[in-house]
Amino acid sequence: CIVLRSTGTVFSSGHDLKEVAAASQEIHYTIFNRCNDLMLMVANSSAPVIASVDGFATAAGCQLVAACHMAVCSHGSKFATPGVNIGLFCSTSGVQLGRAVNRKQAM
Repeated sequence: CIVLRSTGTVFSSGHDLKEVAAASQEIHYTIFNRCNDLMLMVANSSAPVIASVDGFATAAGCQLVAACHMAVCSHGSKFATPGVNIGLFCSTSGVQLGRAVNRKQAM
């Protein structure tokens, strides 16, 4: 199996929203395609991929956790998609988030 983990207070923070908001449409496509490729690679891995989360997982980091086959999270873990505040959502393989987290937990 493959275990994804971090040290410190952040598992994965995703993209810099200021940078993404100011980027061209071409850059948006590049970012989307690279993220989508990564998330699909994780989700389709023949080896189980486990996210070991102890801290913040935001934006694409939240999607990364959802793409994994299993997530083991501490009580202090926090998940967010802050891009929605400026009209962005990390939609790469976004259906996995809806499948991985039931509605009550997501709220």
